[in-house]
Amino acid sequence: MTTAFDAIIIGAGQAGPPLARRLAAAGMSVAIIERGAFGGTCVNTGCIPTKTLIASAYAAHMARRAADFGVVVDGPVRVDMAQVKARKDAISGQSRIGVEQSLRTLEKCTVYQGHARFRGPGEVEVGETVLTAERIFINVGARASVPKLPGLDQVAYLTNSSIMAVDFLPRHLVIVGGSYVGLEFAQMYRRFGSEVTVVEMAPRLVHREDPDVSTEVSQILENEGINLRVNAECIRLTRSGDDVLVGVDCQDGPPEINGSHLLLAVGRQPNTDDLGLDRAGVTRDERGYILVDDELRTNVPGIWALGECNGKGAFTHTAYNDFEIAAANLLDGGSRRVSERITAYALYVDPPLGRVGVTEEETRRSGRPMLVATRPMSRVGRAAEKGETQGFMKVLVDAETKQILGASFLGIGCDEVIHGVLDVMYARAPYTMLQSTVPIHPTVSELVPTLLGDLRLRQ
Repeated sequence: MTTAFDAIIIGAGQAGPPLARRLAAAGMSVAIIERGAFGGTCVNTGCIPTKTLIASAYAAHMARRAADFGVVVDGPVRVDMAQVKARKDAISGQSRIGVEQSLRTLEKCTVYQGHARFRGPGEVEVGETVLTAERIFINVGARASVPKLPGLDQVAYLTNSSIMAVDFLPRHLVIVGGSYVGLEFAQMYRRFGSEVTVVEMAPRLVHREDPDVSTEVSQILENEGINLRVNAECIRLTRSGDDVLVGVDCQDGPPEINGSHLLLAVGRQPNTDDLGLDRAGVTRDERGYILVDDELRTNVPGIWALGECNGKGAFTHTAYNDFEIAAANLLDGGSRRVSERITAYALYVDPPLGRVGVTEEETRRSGRPMLVATRPMSRVGRAAEKGETQGFMKVLVDAETKQILGASFLGIGCDEVIHGVLDVMYARAPYTMLQSTVPIHPTVSELVPTLLGDLRLRQ
């Protein structure tokens, strides 16, 4: 049986559902296909569940620190992992159900559950059903990469997806990967009560950030008792009874780590290998990401790729922006482009890192003259009041144009504070506009104009 639609959307992640609503509101008949859980990574194994777990870990951490605030808590703090998981499941589940119900009740939208495969440029099959449309949008996301480590086939391991099912406390969680995903789980499980070791092949954690950021993040984690092993150039795995032995060739520390559980957090790979893209003629790069132009169109007319599978962004906010770009250009006569997007993201360790624009190292390599200002969070009144003085704020400005190039804010509330800088960058206004504002006291944001007043030329 063949059914014709005006548009087909493959995947109900963060770009697919809002696009379905826009297209349907414009009078188009829409088919949306989902083979797994509605809401994609963010709702099911990413942002929402992990940040819910982080909130539980933060509560345990603050309970242990109660005496610092003059609060007496009798007895040791105990974490009920089954209840922690149940809370996470409830919040994540509510979001998932909401996404699914909104699509199933959307007029002019038909939901198909199953594995979508292309039969040709304008044809998609779902089981025995064949769908056709002049416009097809691929929104299939990505999954955790599983590296080819020696001995991996001999041991059990977790990924960011499978760890969502854990309802117990690992005795010793060894995490391979010292970047955003790995570090969030590291601090989380340390606060739950596990021993935690992070193994990173690079010379420092979050090595895409400036060295001063990496150093401060490392110090924050080590202060909480997390073991860090960097320069792990040759990682190998063996089993010892119920434990996992992780062999590392590092400059410092013992050559082997004995852990009870292993978490792999070493990157992502797109879910594009089983869609029949070759039958549609859609091209991918060597990593499997679908190649798109600045307006998210593939090489095949009438086919777009949105979200993580196009390699243009690995975040919920970039996936949603992909929807906005495609919808504006298709329905509103717009000419929005991915290249207009400013890099912005957060690392949700505690305290969080808010990042926008380029790093200091990138700016230095470009050769442009820059102004730089830094301020430790220990000099921020709001941070002192809350007993959260770890971290620092750094901003980079083009010395000639006076426009902000980038910022790294690592400290309490900095995942929110950074947006003031981002707004000025999108406005293409000089930093002096932000410097002349009058923020509310006492906040972390009030130090941003003061920080900008400390800008100095850096070679």
